[in-house]
Amino acid sequence: MKAMILPEIVSLDDCDAPLQLAELPMPEPREGEVLIEVAACGVCHTELDEIEGRTAPPRLPVVLGHEIVGRVTALGKGVIRLREGDRVGVGWIHHSDGGPEENVSEAFRATGRDVNGGYAEFMTVSENYAFPLPEVFSDTEAAPLLCAGAIGYRALKLTGLKNGQPLGLTGFGGSAHLVLQLSRHLYPDSPIHVFARDEGARAFARELGADWAGATEDRAPESLRAIIDTTPAWKPVVEGLRNLAPGGRLVINAIRKEVGDREALLGINYHDDLWLEREIKSVANITGADIAEFLPIAGEIPIRPEVTEYPLDRANEALISLKRESVRGAKVLRVKGN
Repeated sequence: MKAMILPEIVSLDDCDAPLQLAELPMPEPREGEVLIEVAACGVCHTELDEIEGRTAPPRLPVVLGHEIVGRVTALGKGVIRLREGDRVGVGWIHHSDGGPEENVSEAFRATGRDVNGGYAEFMTVSENYAFPLPEVFSDTEAAPLLCAGAIGYRALKLTGLKNGQPLGLTGFGGSAHLVLQLSRHLYPDSPIHVFARDEGARAFARELGADWAGATEDRAPESLRAIIDTTPAWKPVVEGLRNLAPGGRLVINAIRKEVGDREALLGINYHDDLWLEREIKSVANITGADIAEFLPIAGEIPIRPEVTEYPLDRANEALISLKRESVRGAKVLRVKGN
């Protein structure tokens, strides 16, 4: 099968083609697993973290990709829930212990990091972590829901927000444009304020219904009960704290942060920025339950992911664009047929 593999850790400041097109053996499903023919796979910022070593794969080469949509083509021994031909999605959680805290368990294994992922024509996964997809979504629309959407759903739950309380979103890319639509559905009376570094992203946020959109360093017209940070940088976190109401919570929706601007953390003033029971909370991975809960809600709304498609063999182009350019919505690899 064809796959785009990561052979080594590199800096994307110096490398325009971190992945290589390769021919790999067809994977075989083990007991309890299914073989999936991949139709589409989203391109996530976490892949940049893997390529540059911030969350390095334990073994190389590896096939990246954890926003996977495809159809079941073979069943391993003991599979009882899925059938050949079922359309399913696979997210960042490839397998774990199945407990309520499986996202922070030592048993957690990440799709496309600890095991081969979806930048390939086929992949295998436990049937327990392959989820049915609402028919309202095309393959490429469904792909970003598996991570950008589902982890955004988890982040939103972690805010503790109540309907009517104001919400902030820092950054407005693949995850935040889905969280905004989700928030409008779950918290219809909550004002939504978006902070983004470029006017194109701010205009996109307004198109999707943001009540206010400003630059990263701007002050919202009201103090915010909760903020979700979806950026790879630290400055938006520091600036976000200054928009947070007493007792409010800022949730960092990122597997890793880049180090380029970490000196911004030195600007935090405890009295002004953290005191009065303001909180910072991180999102760690995702549970199977998060994905299973989120997908039907996404279909009910329905959320409308905005996607830019690339063929599998142009994965490097998609990754470099994600690293270096402003992004509108999500980037998705169209795998089947390439």
